[in-house]
Amino acid sequence: MTQLSPAEVEAVARAAHEGQTDKAGRPYAEHLAAVAEGVRARGGDQEQIAAAWLHDSVEDDALTRQWLAEAALTPRTKAIVDALTKRPGEEPEEYARRILATPGALLVKESDLAHNADPERLAVLPEATRRRLTEKYTRMRALLGLVQG
Repeated sequence: MTQLSPAEVEAVARAAHEGQTDKAGRPYAEHLAAVAEGVRARGGDQEQIAAAWLHDSVEDDALTRQWLAEAALTPRTKAIVDALTKRPGEEPEEYARRILATPGALLVKESDLAHNADPERLAVLPEATRRRLTEKYTRMRALLGLVQG
């Protein structure tokens, strides 16, 4: 099976999240692009960049687990996307353990957290939401052993 090209993965992700917005009301694809660029800038490879584009697709019900299982992606890309997909009711510690146990997933999650915690992005949110999210992201960084930076 021929693997999806980077441009095809991006197109699938953009189409899957079409019409969705982030908490600040921005098009969701902007977040995906920022995470993919963050992975590239951190030295990530094409499999990790593909996973960055798709990292929220199953969790947000934009794509199904069956789509992921059958997609023309490498097993490593599929494993990273699966690792980054939170399960309903899952404790943060369990989620972090799965990320740490999946080769390549930590770099993608690091980029995701960096964009989510961007002060400019958080600044437009109500204070209570900003505080809650900042605490959530700080806790996840600690569980993953990522230093602030």
